[in-house]
Amino acid sequence: MRDKGEYLFTSESVSEGHPDKVADRISDTVLDTFLEADPYARVACETLVTTNRIIIAGETRGPGHITPELLLHRARLAVADIGYEQEGFHWANAHVECHLHAQSAHIAQGVDAAGNKDEGAGDQGIMFGYACTETPDLMPAPLYYAHLILRRISELRRNGDVSVKGLLPDAKSQVTLRYVDGKPVGATSIVLSTQHEEGMDQAQIKAMVKPLIESSLPAGWMPADSELYVNPTGTFVIGGPDGDCGLTGRKIIVDTYGGAAPHGGGAFSGKDPTKVDRSAAYAARYVAKNVVAAGLADKCTIQVSYAIGVAKPLSVYFDLHGTAKDVDEEKLAKVVQELVNLSPRGIREHLHLNRAIYVPTSSYGHFGRTPDLEKGTFTWEKTDLVDELKRAFGR
Repeated sequence: MRDKGEYLFTSESVSEGHPDKVADRISDTVLDTFLEADPYARVACETLVTTNRIIIAGETRGPGHITPELLLHRARLAVADIGYEQEGFHWANAHVECHLHAQSAHIAQGVDAAGNKDEGAGDQGIMFGYACTETPDLMPAPLYYAHLILRRISELRRNGDVSVKGLLPDAKSQVTLRYVDGKPVGATSIVLSTQHEEGMDQAQIKAMVKPLIESSLPAGWMPADSELYVNPTGTFVIGGPDGDCGLTGRKIIVDTYGGAAPHGGGAFSGKDPTKVDRSAAYAARYVAKNVVAAGLADKCTIQVSYAIGVAKPLSVYFDLHGTAKDVDEEKLAKVVQELVNLSPRGIREHLHLNRAIYVPTSSYGHFGRTPDLEKGTFTWEKTDLVDELKRAFGR
C-alpha cells in the first residue's frame, strides 16, 4: 500500500467453518497427528470437503502405527470441534476417504541431510514476510479487523452465548478502510455473511451482529449503517461444505496479509516444516516483525528464495518502503542472516517447528497471533530479536 494521499483498501477473512478452512483444519490435524508421533515425520496433505464427503490425499513418511483409521477418526473430531452437525455435512455421518501414500524417494533424497550435505529445501519457491505499525500486532489493519470480527462471533458461538444464538459455523467478513497519508483512519464499509438457522431474517441477524462489529473497531471507525452489509444475499442457511466445495490452501491471502503485501503463491496447511512454503514464510514474518518492533522502520517486506534440495537461501531481499529510520537495507539483510540461520534446518530449530502446533494456525490467519510459550504455538510472532537488531544499528 502507498504512503501518500487518500485511498481505500479492503481485506477479507473467513471463519473456521468456511469450506476451505474446514479442509485446512483437517490437513493440519493430519500433520499434527504425525508430528505427535515423530517430530521429523514428513507430511504433504491435501483435503477436499463437499456435501457429506471428506477426501484426504497426499504424501507422508512417518510411524507405521498412524493408520488411515486413526486419521479418519481425527478428521471427524476436527469437524465436530468446528461445529458441523448438519444434514448436508455432519461429523459423524460424512463419508471419509484417506488416500495418503509414501513420500517420493526422489524428493526425500534432495531434502534429507546426508554426509556433509545439510538438509535441503523441500521445494523451490519464493516466500514473503511483512509487518507494519498499523495495529498492535504489527499487521495490516483491514485484515486485522476482518479476523477480529469473525473470531469474536466464533468465540461467542462456541461458548453458547445467547447473543449469537442461531448463527452457524460458516462466515465471511470484509473490511474496507480509508487511509490518509498511509495511515488507516476509519472504515467506509463492512460486509459480514454468516450462516444461520432456518427462520432467521436479515434484519434480525444485522441487529445481532452490529454491536459486535462496532465494538471490534476503534472508536469512531464504524461506517454508516447503509455501508454495513450483513448477509446481502438475504438468506444463508445452506453453508459450509454442503454449500460449496472446500480445498486445502485456497485462502492464502486470508492466511497471510490480506493483500497488503506480496505472496509467493505457496499454501501452508498440511505441510511439515521441511516445506519452505510454510517454514520460510514463518521465518520471513518473524524477521519482518522484529525489524518493525525494533523501530528500524514502520513497514518491512522481506523476500527469501530457495531451490529444492539446497540448504542456503538463494536470495534475501528487504524493502522498507521508504520508512527506514537510518537503516541501510543491504546491511539489514546481512545482519539478519547473521542472527537467524535461514536454511530449512536453521528455521526449524530456531522457531521450534518440529512439534504438533499447527491446528491453531488453520483459521484466522497464521500471523498477528499471540505466541503461547506453554503450547509452543506461533513462535514466529515473538520479538526476541529486537535488542540484537537495535545494537547492530546503534540504537
